[in-house]
Amino acid sequence: MSSRRNISLEALLAEFGYTHEQLAEEVNRTAERLFDKAANCTDRHVRRWIAGDVQRPWNQYLLPLQEIFGRGPEAMGFVQGKSSKSPAIPTEPVPVRTPHFVHRRTFIAGALATALGIDETPGHGRLGSSDIQRVQATISRLDAHFNGLGGGALVDVAVEYLLRLRQALDHCVYGERVERAMNQAMAEVAACAGWSAHDCGQYERAARLRNEALQAALLARDPVSVTRAWSDLAAQVEHAGRPAEAARINRAALSERHVRNHPLLSALLHSRLADCLAQTGDTKSMGRHLAASERVYDRVDVTSTPSWLRFLTHAELAGLAAIAHQSAGQYVHAEEHVVRALDLLDESFPRNRAYYSVLLAELQLVQGEHEKALATASSVRADVVTSSRISARLEQVTESSRCQGEHT
Repeated sequence: MSSRRNISLEALLAEFGYTHEQLAEEVNRTAERLFDKAANCTDRHVRRWIAGDVQRPWNQYLLPLQEIFGRGPEAMGFVQGKSSKSPAIPTEPVPVRTPHFVHRRTFIAGALATALGIDETPGHGRLGSSDIQRVQATISRLDAHFNGLGGGALVDVAVEYLLRLRQALDHCVYGERVERAMNQAMAEVAACAGWSAHDCGQYERAARLRNEALQAALLARDPVSVTRAWSDLAAQVEHAGRPAEAARINRAALSERHVRNHPLLSALLHSRLADCLAQTGDTKSMGRHLAASERVYDRVDVTSTPSWLRFLTHAELAGLAAIAHQSAGQYVHAEEHVVRALDLLDESFPRNRAYYSVLLAELQLVQGEHEKALATASSVRADVVTSSRISARLEQVTESSRCQGEHT
């Protein structure tokens, strides 16, 4: 009988923010506290639990798991033991605990909030142009952090900043010009928070934040912010498995007159639309929009690039082309583009370097080059990024490469 994947345990890892290695470490720490001896748990144990190869772990692992997640074996997706009772943890019953990793993430978020300056947000009094300038400077730092390192703790920091901006609008005094500027700022922060949540695999939260971004952009009456919000919602729809709908949204955004005066935004929309079309099987239109993206990018004035678009370089265009070719099943072309992206990528974007390195490993694996894929995956410095989405893909391609290598 084939094993059934333990989706309950997999969901708990995502909810509590654990990678396989981090959960194994937490099991060992908890076992040491409970039993005064090590459990010798490794990431391989965790992978086997999730794969369903082990339907009920030994008590040396099961009891710490109960302590960590605050749930019984069946609630974690394991089968019921011979006894009708779940094994008891040798301590007094405790409420659900926040894991060590989550405590660490909360600490990092607090330090990041201080570093980015969100505590300087005014809470009362009159808002003026100097306040708007400080807000825009903070937004630039938020965007730079995401472009460099990814989501991670940034999602909580960005959401906190969004709440502070909303409170400023509710409790401060200002004129119409400042009100529009504050709504535009809220749209930008919500968009950054949305991508940070997406990067952490928190897709429902990302959808809510992107809806907030669209609402704030409409209140600001800023066409570029509205277009950005629509494009981000299209990315959300695409991720949900509706590429045709996402293509319609991106086409509508491209048809707006103001987009013609923003070549960088136009290039991004063409690239995203190309990937949607690739997923619907329209490879000819995909190629036309990739070419259009390169063509309009040549008109970009890099000196006036907004902070949220600074990631869109020649390297990123090549990377987005690789993603489109991957969606079209054109793996050789996709690999050529992703290699070019990695060659062009600036060192100030370690998150993107990790992302495209993982993509390269995936492309090598799907073409049967498991040794190359494993070598590429091994070169990724996952420690310098805070994207759980990248970490999960890296784990998967590494494990798949090893498994394929063992069977050849």
